[in-house]
Amino acid sequence: MHVLVLGSGVIGTTIAYYLAKAGHQVTVVDRQPGPALETSFANAGEVSPGYSAPWAGPGVPVKAIKWMLMHHSPLVIKPMLDPTMWRWTMAMLRNCTEAAYQVNKSRMVRIAEYSRDCLKQLRADTGIAYDERTQGTLQLFRTQKQFDGIGKDVEILRQSGVPFQVLDRDGYLAYEPALSQVKHKFVGALRLPGDETGDCYKFTRNLAGMAESLGVTFRFGTTITDIEQDGQRITGIHTSAGTLTADQYVLALGSYSTRLLKQVGIDVPVYPVKGFSITVPITDQAMAPESTIMDETHKVAVTRLGDRIRVGGTAQLSGFDLGLEAGRRKTLEFVVSDLFPHGGDLSRAEFWTGLRPMTPDGTPIIGKTRFDNLTLSTGHGTLGWTMAAGTGRVVADMLSGRKPEIPVADLSVARYA
Repeated sequence: MHVLVLGSGVIGTTIAYYLAKAGHQVTVVDRQPGPALETSFANAGEVSPGYSAPWAGPGVPVKAIKWMLMHHSPLVIKPMLDPTMWRWTMAMLRNCTEAAYQVNKSRMVRIAEYSRDCLKQLRADTGIAYDERTQGTLQLFRTQKQFDGIGKDVEILRQSGVPFQVLDRDGYLAYEPALSQVKHKFVGALRLPGDETGDCYKFTRNLAGMAESLGVTFRFGTTITDIEQDGQRITGIHTSAGTLTADQYVLALGSYSTRLLKQVGIDVPVYPVKGFSITVPITDQAMAPESTIMDETHKVAVTRLGDRIRVGGTAQLSGFDLGLEAGRRKTLEFVVSDLFPHGGDLSRAEFWTGLRPMTPDGTPIIGKTRFDNLTLSTGHGTLGWTMAAGTGRVVADMLSGRKPEIPVADLSVARYA
């Protein structure tokens, strides 16, 4: 069977690899000159199943107002006459209930845990290298109120069988000794020892090479313009290189998936939530993070990737704008300087932005549509890197006639497409 995968980010490339391993002929199409050059390029580097949680939760509307008033705000909403943005925002607010949060977080954790296990197996099978570390995630709390409020998340972790540790100052310093200089700024931490870190771009680039060795064809520099269909099936994809056809089609274009899907009458609630990162060269190994730190107050992750520190965060609603903004950079620089003041050289930091494909409930949209040869894989939001390996396995299983190893109810495509 010939499968055409639209998109060569970490999701599309991982899907292509698993499809090729399952024996299918695979072609991947992307407008960029190589894999993982958009949202997958410089994300925070977390592979964090234990930290998986929807943005929509009890109390978030009130918190959002407070966040927007902070000097180093984790949330920015640009005033726009964009009906799609406001519909998406209202849908997210409807998910800010205790019941919805419990369901959505449980689904996200199950998918992410499965994906992390798939990544471990993939690493064992291939020896793929991507500055990976398996030393967990440390979620740091600056206030006692934050620390006291982790009970509901901890209960979901316990129910899902996810290991965790609740740590005081001395406890978290055992895992991140460089924080000893700033320990007075934090009251405690939640450690998730099963989490990992790694460079998503390096992973995707190396996996694309392995996929090519399995026979996958990558058509880079090819812009996708339209979908051709006859009412029941997709009959072709119009591109800058002509019309491409296949037996099955997988759409994995992140935030840009919605534009193509609307052409065939499918409306999925995926909206681009802009994120930013800086990548800082390490100057003192002992003063740098060991793994991933999540500053709960500023919603910023600080991750060690080889000889670099990746600092990622901010949620900005501003459509498909990809402009780099000085204010967002200052927030990232503040957090890494506040936590690891002697770890890296900020004067040589590289600044980047990308669009996270977010759904209102936080869960990705994976699965078959009403067209019997079109499968979606989008809406992975902040967890695209965390969920990549599992997504590849799930899609390959679906197209190969095998039942996925995670509950179908966890995949939201049935509700949207």
